[in-house]
Amino acid sequence: MRIVAGNVLAIYRRELQSYFASPLSYVVAGIFWIIGGFFLSIILLGPQGIIAQVAAADQVGTQAPVDVVYEFLKAYLGLLGSLSMFILPILSMGLYAEERKRGTLELLATSPMTNWAVALGKLLAVLTFYVTLLLPLLLCEVVALSASEPPVQLGVLLLGHGGLVLLAAAILSLGMFISSLTESTVLAAIMSFALVLTLWVIDLVAAAFPGWLGAALEHLSLLRHYTDFTQGILDTSGLILFVSYVGLGLFLTAQSIEALRFQRS
Repeated sequence: MRIVAGNVLAIYRRELQSYFASPLSYVVAGIFWIIGGFFLSIILLGPQGIIAQVAAADQVGTQAPVDVVYEFLKAYLGLLGSLSMFILPILSMGLYAEERKRGTLELLATSPMTNWAVALGKLLAVLTFYVTLLLPLLLCEVVALSASEPPVQLGVLLLGHGGLVLLAAAILSLGMFISSLTESTVLAAIMSFALVLTLWVIDLVAAAFPGWLGAALEHLSLLRHYTDFTQGILDTSGLILFVSYVGLGLFLTAQSIEALRFQRS
């Protein structure tokens, strides 16, 4: 167990260093922060933003006040989820595709490290990098909502962002599997985005199927379960689904590399 943990940590450190040394990672980070910061301002301060809604409610003397924190988090986390759907395939596209292109995947496949350890180390590294992208935006949210009434509830804030991290882990895990199938990073990104988009809107397709088939398809929707988190609802079925997607991605990746190991033996 200690050897496996050491292998995971070694892969984690190597991959994380590669992200912070890659110019593409900083381009992705810059785009993510610019778009995220822009929409944070629009949702709060725009003509149809939360503050404008509060002012309008005060003017007409509405009995039910606007819950600034809840409305902001629901809108902003929904937007970050949609933005991440485009960003995450770019982050995951090179996890194994670059190894194939450099010719080091064969060495990795025949190394003493287990495929699971390598896949888990890579997933934890790219997920850590994604979390570092979220931290500045999270700080901006806390500052912007520090004087809100009612005040910010830490549990709701953490639950919403925890859902975003779970969503990211699921998408990155599936993207890692697709990256293990090709040496083209562009193709890996496109295929990952297509898969994520399918899982994002599959509940719309499910509406066309009555009965148990429609219910099963709807349950696979990333958007449906992520929306629960953005609304402050901790649904165990959503938690199980995201963890299942992570496990599925790790399993398929390990099997993909095992097939390569078998070919080289």
